[in-house]
Amino acid sequence: MSYAPLSFRMDFFNFTEGVFAANGSGNDTLGTPKLPPRKILLTVTLFIVAVLTTFLNCLVITAIAVTRKLHHPANYLICSLAVTDLLVAVLVMPFSIVYIQKETWVMGQVMCTIWLSVDVTCCTCSILHLAAIAIDRYRAITDAVEYSRKRTGAMAGQMVAVVWLLSILISLPPLLWRHFTEDSEQEDQCIIIHHHIAFTLYSTFGAFYIPLLLILILYYKIYRAAQTLYMRREASRASRHSCMTNGSMIPSTYPAGDGDLDGGPRSPEPLSPAEKSSDPSTEEPPRERMRAPKKSLQGKSRLFESRRFESRSESRRSQFNQGPRISGSRERKAAYTLGLIIGAFIICWLPFFVKEVIVNTCNSCYTSVEMADFLTWLGYINSLINPLIYTIFNEDFKKAFQRLVRCSHYL
Repeated sequence: MSYAPLSFRMDFFNFTEGVFAANGSGNDTLGTPKLPPRKILLTVTLFIVAVLTTFLNCLVITAIAVTRKLHHPANYLICSLAVTDLLVAVLVMPFSIVYIQKETWVMGQVMCTIWLSVDVTCCTCSILHLAAIAIDRYRAITDAVEYSRKRTGAMAGQMVAVVWLLSILISLPPLLWRHFTEDSEQEDQCIIIHHHIAFTLYSTFGAFYIPLLLILILYYKIYRAAQTLYMRREASRASRHSCMTNGSMIPSTYPAGDGDLDGGPRSPEPLSPAEKSSDPSTEEPPRERMRAPKKSLQGKSRLFESRRFESRSESRRSQFNQGPRISGSRERKAAYTLGLIIGAFIICWLPFFVKEVIVNTCNSCYTSVEMADFLTWLGYINSLINPLIYTIFNEDFKKAFQRLVRCSHYL
């Protein structure tokens, strides 16, 4: 995301300009110097990141487009996020790779203006999409009935339009300031230098800090609302179990206070007459058994019915006993998912925007070119992670991806 100031590049380029001028004659005689292995490895790595980002976001867009089950307003926001991240991968990353490899801008100032505009707008739009998805999920879980009526494709389209409009409004002032100052006359670099703290605060807070605060608050409320929902379900399940017990739907050999519910031991089951007859010490003589075949069959039939009824009751009890464990696992999964979403977003973008605020508010503070490029690409990597963390926990997306992969084998 290159809208942020990188004024430290000026000193670096002034220094390297003198070095290259001093060694110009040597380079002319030796020809174009080869790239060092470290630079080649870096270029290949960044190229792989760009290709993976393109592939994964194209996979998400295709899955939503061809799978009817995924035609849902919530998924339209994810599709729009994938389109934005795809633009970052196709229109931003390749130019950044060339910029890092050449260590100078070689494509002219017109192309520089276009690249900066796309870079700032798309990266800001990607971040604001995450806030829009958080708003959509918060309303869906806290006002499910009412919001389900309003949650339409048209509403999702309106949210996407608002996100793009805000992104343009946030990124436009720094770009206009660069155009009407001498910054655009620097032929060997393509950056936006913030001469005023107001521009720094406007761009960084609008593009990151305010969306970050909104995402943290909303996902915290989503987690608390999910906890409340799970507790209500557990209370409902407990009341149903109490009704089954009082209504004699569970055999008397399993009292409500026994078993796993309160940790107490289960009462022993009384043996039926047929089970007692299987004991060798009480076995009847062969003649008596032959005289009463009907009684034996009736005993076996009663034993079968009794065991079948007890197995059904036991399955009901096991489902109830597993309820808290299932709810706990769902809570842990929800917490893990939310933590992954928030953690990935913070890790990718927070270092970059902290650096931007420090460098532009402290005249004596600066970072190296390598560190600036690393923090910029750490933010770009968020476009690679988004299609994974927003779809990998959805079974419908998993099945759609599997169908797409299987179909690709026949192409």
